[in-house]
Amino acid sequence: MSKISYVKKDDKDSLDVEATSVFESSPDSAMYDYRMSLDKLKNELAKFGLTSNQSKVYIYLGKHGHKTAPEVSKALKLPRTETYYLLTILQNKGIVSATFQHPTRFSAMPLDKAMWALVHAEKERLRDLERKEKDLVELWDVIPDFTTGMTVTKEDKLQMLQGMNQIHGKIKEMISKPKELMILGSGKDFLGFYHSDLLVQLDSSRTDLKLLTSCSEKCMYVFDEVDKTRVRKIPNKIRECTCFIVKDDDELLLFTRNGSQSSDKVTAIWTDAASMIYLMKLLFNYIWTTSKSIYPTTTHDLTE
Repeated sequence: MSKISYVKKDDKDSLDVEATSVFESSPDSAMYDYRMSLDKLKNELAKFGLTSNQSKVYIYLGKHGHKTAPEVSKALKLPRTETYYLLTILQNKGIVSATFQHPTRFSAMPLDKAMWALVHAEKERLRDLERKEKDLVELWDVIPDFTTGMTVTKEDKLQMLQGMNQIHGKIKEMISKPKELMILGSGKDFLGFYHSDLLVQLDSSRTDLKLLTSCSEKCMYVFDEVDKTRVRKIPNKIRECTCFIVKDDDELLLFTRNGSQSSDKVTAIWTDAASMIYLMKLLFNYIWTTSKSIYPTTTHDLTE
């Protein structure tokens, strides 16, 4: 005869805490699959500006319904003062609401509405920064330049970039008005450039443009707006993890982790070091001469 166990109402809190063990489940537990999904969700929410604990509180409220601050604190094993702070932040972001009753109970907005609120707030923040640009420039110009009259020796610069947004912002600066532009990258790299509207900005009629890629036939549409004679296929011996951009004799951007990585893990190095730019241009031109056009054309290839 099977044994049936009953749970008293007084034990509700203990069950509630037990249900949240998904946040701390081990690989050998039945809840671990859910934890992996939660970790992925937290990583995605981080892209919308939520910290790890803010995400935990939002997810907990979204999956467990109305809760008081002490219940959230106990379930997630967070200090009570931090819990109140997190709930206030989430309310200010517009993704958690509170009741007027006592004790106050909190609930999460539906995910689609929460995402809309976060995206809308970010757009407003960016518009506000744009509006302040002129004021910041005026404040900057008020401060005198103390290097006036001094002999300044040019020094090579090096800048580390992380995250696709930061890197694409730098690329947009590089390709604004180049005389010569060389880009080598994998299919994933050029797809990323295409979806960020970077390729649209390339004016091959005014720029000595050369593109080397390993794109397959399925993604060749990314070059629809580019002069087809400017694009060549990378030889098979070239590894797809390679990606770099050279602008004139002035700038080089070299990916250390390219489009094969997730967008937040992509890293690159920007430099204006003449020796590095010279070497990468030599490498690019060598690969260009050993590559073939990926489009059938009746015109001759670009002169080397």
